[in-house]
Amino acid sequence: MVQVAIVGPGGVGGLVGALLVRAGHDVVFVARPETAARLNAGGIEVHSVRYGDFTVPARAVALLDAPADLCVIATKATTLQDALERVPAGGAELILPLLNGVDHMEVLRGRYPSARVVAGSIRVESTRTAPGRISHTSDFCLVQLAGDGAASISEWLSGAGLDVTVRDGVAELLWDKLSLLAPLALITTVARASVGQAREMRRDDLVDMVSEVTAVARANGCQIDAETILGVIDQIPAPMKSSMLRDAEAGRPLELDAIGGAVLRAGAALGIPTPATARVVAELGS
Repeated sequence: MVQVAIVGPGGVGGLVGALLVRAGHDVVFVARPETAARLNAGGIEVHSVRYGDFTVPARAVALLDAPADLCVIATKATTLQDALERVPAGGAELILPLLNGVDHMEVLRGRYPSARVVAGSIRVESTRTAPGRISHTSDFCLVQLAGDGAASISEWLSGAGLDVTVRDGVAELLWDKLSLLAPLALITTVARASVGQAREMRRDDLVDMVSEVTAVARANGCQIDAETILGVIDQIPAPMKSSMLRDAEAGRPLELDAIGGAVLRAGAALGIPTPATARVVAELGS
């Protein structure tokens, strides 16, 4: 049995945490006081096309008060700093961020120097419909890991039913995800449309952004090309909405800096022009 802290029991953290509880691990959820109270009272209820419908008891706290073997950080980038105030230094041996973007790795390694921060990415369609209520609508839950400690985390997550791959390079893993996520999130949100509509309405912007982001990704060691990413986006079911678009529709803060801003900063540092991405980011930020 592993002691696990889940920071941010939303669509991703709630699902991962509930699966770990069901697998027999000692899991504590770290959340705002009102959310913690709801979880303690009602547990976590999961409705999943893959894992079925199940409910697990949830132990939740507003501040992590005991060391954990693993701390999974699954917040939005926009709430990361607030969430980290709930996790004191020395609170975990291993830290696994399942966050969008690339810049959070440096933040976490600076804040938790005694911990091993393992790079991670997750591909899943999972949404928190209410505190402690998770709707998992994809038949997949794919996790990729890289870094010292990845093998142990892979064993724990695989045992809970997730599909896990361990990769060699941290930067390659993070940019592999961002090369798809950035153009997809930005184009759907700027068009305020599902992926099928957005890739037709703003096709030229999409093609240009894919070209720019993949150029930056390759400069960071990711073996990916624009044609491949564009092909993946073109195969995504037309009704799908990105999480950034859902945030925009709900009036929530956007992860614009973590996703689009990360591309612009890396491009500037490497001398790679990113005019289309900059234009869309500016349009969304206005």
